[in-house]
Amino acid sequence: MWKFTTAWDSDKHPLLHSLNGNVGRQVWVWDPQAGTSEERAKVEELRAKFAENRLNQKHSADELLRLQCKGRRKLGPFPVDAAGLPANAPPQADAVTAALRNGMSFYESLQADDGHWPGDYGGPMFLMPGMIITLYTTGVLDSVLSPQHKAEMVRYLRNHQNADGGYGLHIEGTSTMFGTALSYVTLRILGVGAGDCQLEAARVWMHARGGAHWITSWGKFWLAVLGVYSWDGLNPMPPEMWLLPYSAWTGIGWAHPGRFWCHCRMVYLPMSYVYGRRPTFKATPLTEALREELYPLPYSEIDWNKARNACAKEDLYYPHPLIQDVLWWTLYQVEPLLLGSRLRKAALAECMKHIHYEDENTRYVDIGPVNKVLNMLCCWLEDPDSEAFKRHIPRLFDYLWVAEDGMKMQGYNGSQLWDTSFAVQAYASTGSLAREFTACLRAAHDYIEKSQVVEEAQQPLEEYYRHISKGAWPFSTRDHGWPISDCSSEGLKAALTLAQMDAKLVGSPIPAPRLFDCVNVILSYQNSDGGWATYENKRSFEILEVVNPSETFGEIMVDYNHVECSSACITALTAFRARYPDHRAEEVAKSLRRGVKYLKSIQRPDGSWYGNWGVCFTYGTWFGCCALASVGEGMANSSHARAACAFLLGKQRADGGWGESYLSCQDKVYSQLEGDKSHAVNTAWALLALLAVGYHEVDRKPLDAAARCLIKLQEPSGDWPQQHISGVFNRNCMITYANYRNIFPIWALGEYRKQVLGQD
Repeated sequence: MWKFTTAWDSDKHPLLHSLNGNVGRQVWVWDPQAGTSEERAKVEELRAKFAENRLNQKHSADELLRLQCKGRRKLGPFPVDAAGLPANAPPQADAVTAALRNGMSFYESLQADDGHWPGDYGGPMFLMPGMIITLYTTGVLDSVLSPQHKAEMVRYLRNHQNADGGYGLHIEGTSTMFGTALSYVTLRILGVGAGDCQLEAARVWMHARGGAHWITSWGKFWLAVLGVYSWDGLNPMPPEMWLLPYSAWTGIGWAHPGRFWCHCRMVYLPMSYVYGRRPTFKATPLTEALREELYPLPYSEIDWNKARNACAKEDLYYPHPLIQDVLWWTLYQVEPLLLGSRLRKAALAECMKHIHYEDENTRYVDIGPVNKVLNMLCCWLEDPDSEAFKRHIPRLFDYLWVAEDGMKMQGYNGSQLWDTSFAVQAYASTGSLAREFTACLRAAHDYIEKSQVVEEAQQPLEEYYRHISKGAWPFSTRDHGWPISDCSSEGLKAALTLAQMDAKLVGSPIPAPRLFDCVNVILSYQNSDGGWATYENKRSFEILEVVNPSETFGEIMVDYNHVECSSACITALTAFRARYPDHRAEEVAKSLRRGVKYLKSIQRPDGSWYGNWGVCFTYGTWFGCCALASVGEGMANSSHARAACAFLLGKQRADGGWGESYLSCQDKVYSQLEGDKSHAVNTAWALLALLAVGYHEVDRKPLDAAARCLIKLQEPSGDWPQQHISGVFNRNCMITYANYRNIFPIWALGEYRKQVLGQD
């Protein structure tokens, strides 16, 4: 039976290094002796139920984690009297309180021993294939992954095949060549035979669309690494770009990869190293078979030059502009001259310098799963017996998550700090009820304190294109360590919230100098236009997007401003100013004025804000409203707040809820879920937005209806159902936030109870 553990093997593994005892590290471990016969039978029941309904409910519900935590509950459950939810009247205070107690006591049971809330952060279908291809080509697949790991990965891929035989970019997406070809290859490496009916269906899907050479550029890269696609069929990714001058005065310096958005930069860094090496791995019977299976024509007859720009219409979210095709053609002609040259050798050495820096400064976790396995491959190519390659291996397990749908590779090593910071604010919103959960809050406080970045990355930061870090909070764990504007802000708000509570109950406040360091980072993140981006300042111009080579992701080239990051920083600074009014007062005030002006400037004509990291307009508009409220703007004095409320109320469903589809993200137009359904998370975001700007003082009925909807959606256990996917990145790829279904309904009902019902 699979067991979830935190900080597993932290003190024993000789290749694991940590700054804080691996606090927050999440690992699923196979233990054949674990669980009772009833629990093991329940696991099989949950798996069978998911498989049976997989085409209707594509999102797993983290049932294995919930099963493991079943005996950890300290309070409840608390039944909600249906009489307290009259159809045409406000919910009664007792019903709201019972729903909150039920939800809070259930969610407390999911908290890990180190204080964070674990949860599924999967969703994208292109992550695990890169890891499997890397393990296979480096010859360590069988020594790293147990038969149980492989079986769960096969289960996951079987569960997420679409009815047409293909696989999407993410679990809820329509079929793409990127998802289908890589999932097919992964299943074959994991031991599934070519005659398997699901693989036959995938093969039919690919062949009907021309074959696997119509995959996106990232897919072409991975197939080339495996040896089932020619390196001549890739548009160039020359490592020499890392030798370009960085200085802006040179002109070309504006296009230096050090100015790219860090996720883009840290993916194309190892990609360019591998491309520059063009490794040819020894052919195997499997790769020879795949050369035949992936294409509807003989491998020897594929026109690789033509294949460079081939991309299936199902995948093409960002088509190449003409200037890009001209650039790739030019570099394609030059590439034979660079192979093996002194310049190429110098460029490869420069790339490896930055790869090792990234590995060492993240304790081999790396910024994300794509560059994680790419860096691992680069270390192996440099020296198969190196300690760097060996240190990568145990950190692979930080990215793997098991649920009833199987084992997946997550989009990060988790969302630990992010979720925990939100959870603290959600519990605090319930007023006196929070005092019943002080042990839970103390543990969360401990996690937040231990996860703050308290020292800079290795100097000199400028040489490695890194922003300052000291005082920031990361998205996941201290060992990951990459600082982010909104994570730092939510971490700061959680710390300030806890500092207002009794230290004897929730622990001593984080010392003021450390909070000052965080404010320093937040102020440093603000861009010249007043907005905030994610990990760094915007270092170049958005026109660089014309050379976005990914085909399937949007807005990846520079670090764009976002409403979420800008709002989080604004609300953090206002909360900080309330507690420390004299610290850098003039700078904070100026920053807030500029930030609010920017935020208003990006509000859409219909009153909404586009959400960049959540689905979508309900998410973005919640952040926008929170920022306005933090500086004293609401329904009574702000046309921006009134416009936002009008937008939200225009999308409210008959049952009082909101239900927004992920299609809003990719199409940038509000899209209602099929069947006119309401979604607990969207409903909570909308309710929080309306409460923030005081709409209940104008008309409380829509808020009463929203609260009633949330309570009716709640399960008897206190949990909320896992519905459609809630997270997104780069416009077009969705990602799971399993904890949102608990955090935000609690938060929304807590604020509703306090602001509308007048309960403390």
